[in-house]
Amino acid sequence: MKKLLFISNSTKPTYEQQVSRDGIKLDNVSIPSVEAAQSMGYEVFIGVNRINAKELDCDYNVTFYNASIYRNIFDFKSNYTAYKNLMTLLKKEKFDVIHCNTPIGGVLGRLCGKKAKVPKVIYTVHGFHFYEGASILNRTIFKWAEMFLAYYTDAIITINKEDYQAAQKFMSSDKVYYVPGVGVDTSLYRPGELDKRAIRNSLGLSNEDILLIAMGDLIHRKNYAVSIRAIAKADNSKLHFLICGKGPKLEELKGLAKDLNIENQIHFLGFRTDTKELQQVADIFLFTTHQEGLPRSMMEAMASGLPCVASKIRGNVDLIENSIGGYLFPPEDIDGFAKAISELAVDEGLRKTMGLKNLETIKQFDVANIKIKMKEIYKKELL
Repeated sequence: MKKLLFISNSTKPTYEQQVSRDGIKLDNVSIPSVEAAQSMGYEVFIGVNRINAKELDCDYNVTFYNASIYRNIFDFKSNYTAYKNLMTLLKKEKFDVIHCNTPIGGVLGRLCGKKAKVPKVIYTVHGFHFYEGASILNRTIFKWAEMFLAYYTDAIITINKEDYQAAQKFMSSDKVYYVPGVGVDTSLYRPGELDKRAIRNSLGLSNEDILLIAMGDLIHRKNYAVSIRAIAKADNSKLHFLICGKGPKLEELKGLAKDLNIENQIHFLGFRTDTKELQQVADIFLFTTHQEGLPRSMMEAMASGLPCVASKIRGNVDLIENSIGGYLFPPEDIDGFAKAISELAVDEGLRKTMGLKNLETIKQFDVANIKIKMKEIYKKELL
């Protein structure tokens, strides 16, 4: 049987997660590829960050290996372990295809694939580091790296239009594909079907409050400080901002909210498993991030029927048309964000109109559509 190896990377798991013998549930990053490969008769292997990978069960009939691939490019020890683990697997199993994802997984997958003489290597880029507005370092070193690795790549799949155009400059255009993100299951988001009052009450908030929400790690790239400053500038005590996520910027952001005298309006909720429900009781999605590929959190917000106030950057502009599904501003435009927040806060009709537009727009990003497009790419590249 033909074999395909799917490589990605993830945040480093806890020790308990590493040794747990619980099964794994695949997500939309891998499911469209797994289904496409299996429909074509491939046996699929997937890398996960678990030391007991071989013992794991899954709702798909796949084989796991301990990839040890994490997000930190400067974690040299883990990256070397990931390289050794991958080469060991490639020597043991004769793979016909490697499909690698994200920066570190993409580098290791292509370099190891070349060394092991794997016949076909596909790379899905979830956001080039040499995006418009990136630093000189990103626009030189990382771009040169991608141009070099293109020689070891048989096809590149991009998830936003800026990256699609960029990839065509160093790959043959018939080997560059565009897929609208990793997909969101819109059936899981049903605006209007929840007891919003009960959920708001559990947060100490009322139906009269205007809830803004964002999800993501509390890191510099997500630019939460601008969101907090914009809310302060909007000067409306009814505004409440729900931040779902953890990270190293937590204390700094708490201090900023306190300095701006809005600490009672900024709610740091930490890691949440109920973000779908929280989005559906919110009024506005606020997303001032500096860098994205095609943001899953914004797609979920759109599927929840929320208007979006967001930064005008790669990925975000693929999802939101300015003044139609929300408002877009440069990442540091505090005045612009504040004005948009204020306008939406007092105009329920406008919030509803923009939310309905987003419910329509998000249909093209549904995971069902991604599955179709991924199968088309696999049929072209692997048959």
